[in-house]
Amino acid sequence: MSQPGKDFETLLHREAPLEVERMGLTWLVGAAIATAMLWQVPGGDYILYPFTILATWFHEMGHGLMAVLLGGQFQQLQIFGNGSGVASYAISRSLGPIGPGLVAAAGPMGPPLAGAALILASRSFTTASLSLKILGSFLLISTLIWVRSPFGLVAIPLLGLIILGISLKAPRWMQGFAIQFLGVQACVSTYHQLDYLFSYSAGPLGLSDTAQMQRYLLLPYWFWGGLMAIASLIILIQSLRVAYRSV
Repeated sequence: MSQPGKDFETLLHREAPLEVERMGLTWLVGAAIATAMLWQVPGGDYILYPFTILATWFHEMGHGLMAVLLGGQFQQLQIFGNGSGVASYAISRSLGPIGPGLVAAAGPMGPPLAGAALILASRSFTTASLSLKILGSFLLISTLIWVRSPFGLVAIPLLGLIILGISLKAPRWMQGFAIQFLGVQACVSTYHQLDYLFSYSAGPLGLSDTAQMQRYLLLPYWFWGGLMAIASLIILIQSLRVAYRSV
């Protein structure tokens, strides 16, 4: 028996694949701009709060996983209700200043790199669904291994379960859009922390990541902040270009 909904969807993609792609790209670019603006508006943080927590998770996981890649230890991860977080790690002194500098840079660059991977995964429904499953599962696994703050022990697995639910229950088009939207949110979260990138102090936590980079890699913290802000924008644009390139 014919299924009108599926037949219409198939016909739409056969007759106008480029129009469908452009419409989706326009929407996502608009969402990215609106998100960046909402970060700066009073009350905008409440609307985007779940993405703030996810971006913080990407950020702190960037620190910890880079430490592991350099032969060190990722000891624990704490995420707090105000959207901040801290990763505790240890690395060998034999790496010299390069090691701590790379670990410091891996935090701010974690969200845009993760976002780009999610956007690129949206090129097919199969990889989009698989990526949602991997992300949701990794959120749950990280809770068991590293997360130690009371708020994080609730928020991170909840996000993981929601993402897994989308990957298992949502229609394929929704899974594709979800992975793209999460990717864009991760990339533009860099601009939520612009003041942090151009700050020397992280308050009670000590030096900011860019100040740590200044300490170990010599160039001033504002140079590193600007470099990472530009790199994040380039990563977003290039990942969208590749994801929407005609096949």
